[in-house]
Amino acid sequence: MTSVAIVTGASQGIGRATAIRLTRDFKSLVLVARSTLKLEETSSLVKAQGCQTLVVAADLSNAASAEAIVSRTLQEFGRIDALVNISGAVPQIDLFQMTDEEWDGGLAVKFHGARRLTLRAWDALKASHGSVIFTSGNSAVAPKAPFAAVGTINAAIVALAKAFSDRGILDGVQVNSVLPGPVMTNRRRTYLDKWALAHGLSIEEAMKEFPKEAGIGRFGEPEEIAELMAFLVSPAARWMTGSAVRMDGGEVKAV
Repeated sequence: MTSVAIVTGASQGIGRATAIRLTRDFKSLVLVARSTLKLEETSSLVKAQGCQTLVVAADLSNAASAEAIVSRTLQEFGRIDALVNISGAVPQIDLFQMTDEEWDGGLAVKFHGARRLTLRAWDALKASHGSVIFTSGNSAVAPKAPFAAVGTINAAIVALAKAFSDRGILDGVQVNSVLPGPVMTNRRRTYLDKWALAHGLSIEEAMKEFPKEAGIGRFGEPEEIAELMAFLVSPAARWMTGSAVRMDGGEVKAV
């Protein structure tokens, strides 16, 4: 294998799980996030699977980060075969309470960070006939007032991915988006702590009650989303482009 994948948000959660899963299919992984310490932890897990790594600590809200990530990748490995955009936690704040600064902060990493990185990597992806994934969320399909920014930005991510996929048809680059539902990550646990407190429940009770309220059987696991990511950048999914793939345990009951 000579293939190279960039995974953003690789320090934890879905990003870390995806990086570990991709070791089966890629020789080299470029791991991107803000925390060097957590990235090194992921790097150790990836190397244990026999995969080369390049750790790039970067804040994707900084416009210069895309150039740095792609330049270092090409210097180290000479090519890019896949870009998996996972970075970007959007604040879960009610529509009537969010400030302009909070809206801008939510857009800065998840939308603009992924947009800039994809643009900068495009020529290399075009040369390799590579693949791109944008990570959105199922709130893109069913936005709610308490999570206005999450739904709005996720919907924008899906639209952005479709625009890139349209160009990708001409350039030979495959582009899709993934829309996870409630996945048990550290961020989800933090939210669940608040949800339990607001409902007067213990965390154990909340673990049972929240899925019922969401209309799902259980929380998803990062490794399950990682399997979907791996499929989408595999040869088996090559004719699949411009798709927004929802994986949420049936939470969004839309056609």
